[in-house]
Amino acid sequence: MQLFNSMTRKKEEFVPLKEGHVGIYVCGPTVYNLIHIGNARPLVVYDTLRRYLEYRGYSVTFVQNFTDVDDKMIKRANEEGCTVADIADKYIPEYYNDSHAMHVRDATICPRATKHIKEIIKLVSQLIEAGHAYVSDNGDVYFSVRSYPAYGKLSGQSIESLESGARVDPTEHKHDPLDFALWKAEKPNEPSWDSPWGKGRPGWHIECSAMSMKVLGETFDIHAGGVDLLFPHHENEIAQSEAATGKPFARYWMHNGHINVNNQKMSKSLGNFFWVRDILKDYDADVLRLFFLFAHYRSPLNFSRELMDQAQSALERIRTTKLRISGAIVSSTPNEKEEKEFLGAIDEYRQRFIRAMDDDLNTADALGILFEYIRAANTFVTAQRSKAAIEAADQFLEELIGILGISTAEKAVDFPDEAIALLEQRTAARKVKDWARADAIREELKNMGFAIEDSPKGPILKKI
Repeated sequence: MQLFNSMTRKKEEFVPLKEGHVGIYVCGPTVYNLIHIGNARPLVVYDTLRRYLEYRGYSVTFVQNFTDVDDKMIKRANEEGCTVADIADKYIPEYYNDSHAMHVRDATICPRATKHIKEIIKLVSQLIEAGHAYVSDNGDVYFSVRSYPAYGKLSGQSIESLESGARVDPTEHKHDPLDFALWKAEKPNEPSWDSPWGKGRPGWHIECSAMSMKVLGETFDIHAGGVDLLFPHHENEIAQSEAATGKPFARYWMHNGHINVNNQKMSKSLGNFFWVRDILKDYDADVLRLFFLFAHYRSPLNFSRELMDQAQSALERIRTTKLRISGAIVSSTPNEKEEKEFLGAIDEYRQRFIRAMDDDLNTADALGILFEYIRAANTFVTAQRSKAAIEAADQFLEELIGILGISTAEKAVDFPDEAIALLEQRTAARKVKDWARADAIREELKNMGFAIEDSPKGPILKKI
């Protein structure tokens, strides 16, 4: 398998530290609000990576953190007149509601920053003792960027180039404009913990270093997140982690591209900002997941109703094929030659799918192969087939969509009695070959918002 490593800026063969096992750390949300579609993309991308690695036989330790203390959390708590912990406890369950809807599997471990203060203090202490960090006159602790000459290697920026644009906030007490906070001294109306430098709270960057190394070790396989985190967050993680341990931090860095909305950057001020919760009012969560997977994860992705409608149509094709396969009629005298050819082609589709996914998780190409198979399967089950062949066709469809995290199960629809009665009338009309009446009922149901899928085992009513 080849993965594009943001550190080297090229595709590299993926070889895990431990044979048969992969350790992955993904930067999770700051839990002060619901998740938006920009948060959702990395959830789906790296869940798919995990699913694929497991499909290929790896055991995966998948770690995704919750940032449950930072400036945004504190601001929200003060606005609502509650504690930061109350805000986290409110929005973490909401995160799970949305992630589960998109079939994102729970991480193996979901560490919370506030539960790892001990590890954070230990890491900051190591950096101070090694001369990579210092305590300022007001009790803040800063990482000394110039003490780590390799700073900038992930983003490709030199210390000199960064220095030219650096500014010092008058409220900060650091020695150098480039230095960043590891520990922030206690302030009124902020949560704080005891430390060797006085009461305070951790900086954002140090949290991820402490949590990832606690669970996965000082060096692990894959660190992932959105491209917006590459600098300064991931750059700072590398600097403080490697300065403390003297070892490589993560061996492969993966970053997914931005989300734009109607070709504009997503922004609350532009009114093009979408919570996942709002999207799921209009679309099945599988549609949103397909939308993310139709583009290569490193590419920018443009969100629009038109593209979501295309994903909706694609999902309908998958689900319709599932119905046709499961509704296929079993033959006691199948065409053995045709069945042998079809079953042989399944393995070819499988190998092509694997090659696409092995090429830096190319879900766009993999979906193209899935829909090629769907066309072939639809044709195959128009004739009567053996039970074994029908089951093989169904199992392979489930195999591919399982890797991609797509479900063929439709939301339960409570069909009105009027629609059910019309479906029965249409069935009766078709029995007496009253095609005009049957077509008129189909149109009447369509106007009510329902479609009819005629399967070998009878008509099926579906919501449009």
